[in-house]
Amino acid sequence: MYAKSPIVVLTLASLASAALVRHVICPNGKMTANAACCPLFDIIDDLQQNLFDGGQCGEDAHSALRLSFHDAIGYSLYDPTAGGGADGSIYTFAETETNYPANDGIDDVIARQKPFIDGYQNNLTAGDFIQLAAAVGVSNCQGAPRLAFKLGRPKARFPAKDGTVPEPFQSVTTILDRFSDAGFDKGAVIALLASHTIAAADKIDITVPGAPFDSTPYSFDSQFYIETSLRGGTYPGTGPNRGEASAPWNLQGEMRLQSDFLLARDSRTVCYWQSYFGEEDRMRYDFKSQMARLACLGQDCHNMIDCSDVIPEPKPPAGKPHLPAGSLPSDVEGTCPGTPPIPLTPDPGSPTSVPPVPP
Repeated sequence: MYAKSPIVVLTLASLASAALVRHVICPNGKMTANAACCPLFDIIDDLQQNLFDGGQCGEDAHSALRLSFHDAIGYSLYDPTAGGGADGSIYTFAETETNYPANDGIDDVIARQKPFIDGYQNNLTAGDFIQLAAAVGVSNCQGAPRLAFKLGRPKARFPAKDGTVPEPFQSVTTILDRFSDAGFDKGAVIALLASHTIAAADKIDITVPGAPFDSTPYSFDSQFYIETSLRGGTYPGTGPNRGEASAPWNLQGEMRLQSDFLLARDSRTVCYWQSYFGEEDRMRYDFKSQMARLACLGQDCHNMIDCSDVIPEPKPPAGKPHLPAGSLPSDVEGTCPGTPPIPLTPDPGSPTSVPPVPP
């Protein structure tokens, strides 16, 4: 009797494994785990060609990720009137939500996506489209994780409230409290900020349009965490620059936000921040996990269709985490108790000038 048990277990495991790899062949010849996902392949091809400039990690890809966050974070665990989460309300009720200060510049992103959202409304709700576009856009960035995508969000019923999107000039406490209200702890907040590794300024300071938040805005890497932690530069608080913090002296053209500057040094978050300096694989894993949670805020994702296998596979990372030229490990501000010295090697050469991201 005991000799037969392992055979039964192996047989069941084999059957389960076979079920996991079962696919359907779509009319276009591509494969997916669920036939309901087949129409997405043609939509993705259209997005890649006509929204993301042939599959580039450019401004439209960055903006698609930003829009997905601004839509989804309109949610509260405790206030059902705060918003419906990842439901597309930022598009459906754009006249309301784009007037919120935190959504300054989002109207431009919506205008770029509107023809696609309207054109595919028979296949996708606005909430589904926004999350799909974000996952596809991120896939164009070298080193990015392959984000999950689930299909089946209902239409938005009401707009999110003003104040649900954190702003760059708010205090660390205010930002952490807002995220906590939506169900994200301190570690999750820092993981989600990996989005800034492929981000650039929009309306934060109109005198420096397209200023990137790190020196590698087309690569999904940990340079954002490293460079935001370097000494040098200032931040003007809640003055007319609306939260801008100038970059270190040796990274001309780069911008860092007041909120990022403070989170990188605050005792509640500095250890999470610095943990990504040399752990890019974990950074990508954490970001993917938290983005999956974000995309399900206010939604019953357990009853949605998992179409994650239609998302393009990103290119592998290039390069290693490093200090920019002219920096030293001692230039890293913020201390995480009990951690060893920062294992980073400075680039050779002179200080770097970082070009803006084209619109």
